[in-house]
Amino acid sequence: MKKFLFFILFLSPLVTATAQTVKNGSLVIGKVDSIHSKILNENRKVWIYLPASASDTKYQKQHYPILYLLDAESHFSSVTGMIQQLSEINGNSVLPEMIVVGIPNKNRTRDLTPTNALTGPEGKKYPMFEKSGGGEKFAAFIEKELMPHIDSLYAPSPQRAIIGHSFGGLTVMNILVHHPELFNQYIAIDPSMWWHSRKLLNETPAAMANKKFERKSLFVGIANTMTTGMDTTKVISDTSGDSEHIRAILALDKVIKNRPANGLQYACKYYNDDNHGSVPLIAEYDALHTLYQGFGLSQGEINALSDPNSGINIEQFIAEHYQRFSNKAGVTVLPPEPYINNTGIYLLAVNQPERAHALFSLNIRNYPKSFSAYNSMGNYYASISDQKKAIEYYSKALAIQDNPETRTKLKKLRAGN
Repeated sequence: MKKFLFFILFLSPLVTATAQTVKNGSLVIGKVDSIHSKILNENRKVWIYLPASASDTKYQKQHYPILYLLDAESHFSSVTGMIQQLSEINGNSVLPEMIVVGIPNKNRTRDLTPTNALTGPEGKKYPMFEKSGGGEKFAAFIEKELMPHIDSLYAPSPQRAIIGHSFGGLTVMNILVHHPELFNQYIAIDPSMWWHSRKLLNETPAAMANKKFERKSLFVGIANTMTTGMDTTKVISDTSGDSEHIRAILALDKVIKNRPANGLQYACKYYNDDNHGSVPLIAEYDALHTLYQGFGLSQGEINALSDPNSGINIEQFIAEHYQRFSNKAGVTVLPPEPYINNTGIYLLAVNQPERAHALFSLNIRNYPKSFSAYNSMGNYYASISDQKKAIEYYSKALAIQDNPETRTKLKKLRAGN
């Protein structure tokens, strides 16, 4: 435990020092981009969050998973904060570093409903629903315009996720049911499955039976929207409009659980102490933990990495760990370069140079265009007084990116100092 705590304390300054959160006296968590959509016939803004290493030129700017976030104006700050905390801060690697693409609303009811309908869950007509039913066009916008735009800017990994709440959750389920190839991971929080007299819900059993969802994941979060005295068992037999929202979601849960052979990795959680408005925060947190279970190293594994008596082949150990997660995710997921590099730096500092060498070698193999990978290997050879090799790797690093500190170290080595 002491080694683990020291490991975290050692890494914390390294990680927080690279976080680009303050610019010109303002706290900045992302940037605004825009794209003209021919499909929607309008200009659309998107909010983009980049992990710290994406703006740090030491690291290769590619291979980040992309998370598409609906209702960005409501959830962007909380989701990006969670991702930063769980992937960058205090040495955390619960999640991979990822790019978040938030999509603010322009006409929420139009874009986030798959079909046109006029009535709410209780049967009452709502004038605001008259322009509903643009969900298929919105999905086409994401697939054919927004995704190619984002891919052209950031060269991401094939791993894509989408989060939506309420009507956004309905959109997530519509894409899963009718366009499952668009994302690997789907997070639907308190989705409005009551929409259009449960039309999408009624289409779901056939999709679950006829389509394959291998290596697709779905997390559904359910809020407590029931009246006093109700529970998730009693509400099933209720017929009032007030309970239709949760009844439809519980029906969805039953449909999916009845189709386990289609390959979908499914998790569902009910939040008794949260209502429709408060549930997104805790459900997003749980969903990210659930969908990325097995990504990060456990405390025991971290301790083993720093224990010279553990007898493990550290490079093989880490490579196999992330290969297991890759097999689960259905895409190649490389060990995070900054995390592996910082772990190597720690091992070098506590006089375990051969273990550090193994990690730096792993990074060079996975990120052959990375300044940081070669620079750290140069540091390793300098630490064991192999001047020739240190010069070789510092030179390789500087061929990728100029760096005053590395240039100074190389100059001193060549001068024999």
